[in-house]
Amino acid sequence: MSLLSFFEWLEASPIGVFVKDQAATFAIIEAVHLMALALLGAAVLSADLRLLNVVLRDVPSNTVTDQAHRWFKWSLAALLVTGFFMLAGVATKCYHNPFYWTKMIALGIGIVFVFAIRAPLLRRDHAQLNPWTLRLMALASMTIWVLVASSGRWIGFSG
Repeated sequence: MSLLSFFEWLEASPIGVFVKDQAATFAIIEAVHLMALALLGAAVLSADLRLLNVVLRDVPSNTVTDQAHRWFKWSLAALLVTGFFMLAGVATKCYHNPFYWTKMIALGIGIVFVFAIRAPLLRRDHAQLNPWTLRLMALASMTIWVLVASSGRWIGFSG
């Protein structure tokens, strides 16, 4: 089965048909998706701006990043679930949209970055880490997640 065949099957599946045919369904799913995106953005920005010493200077950075990571995981789960349902309703349109693929690549990079690099490093005592390591990681994190969000937004603009 080719990737295009999978996308065509997904759109023709009962989930895809339901999302596509029920007028308010896509809008409701998209609203939840956007709220989860806002929560993810808040988690990323609060942690990364703290690592850059811009906000919450009176709170230990380990505390901020630990709490933000918990919210990040919940919001990422909600984004993945709602994103799947949104995709099901417009799968073939997304298949042909380069911004969709940009978002998926950036999302994959972001997930790997967070769980393979960022989270393990930030579990350590931040006072023992090089401040430039923390700053560069924060800048890389914000760059990745802005790319995910902006390419996702361009999926809607280019359709």
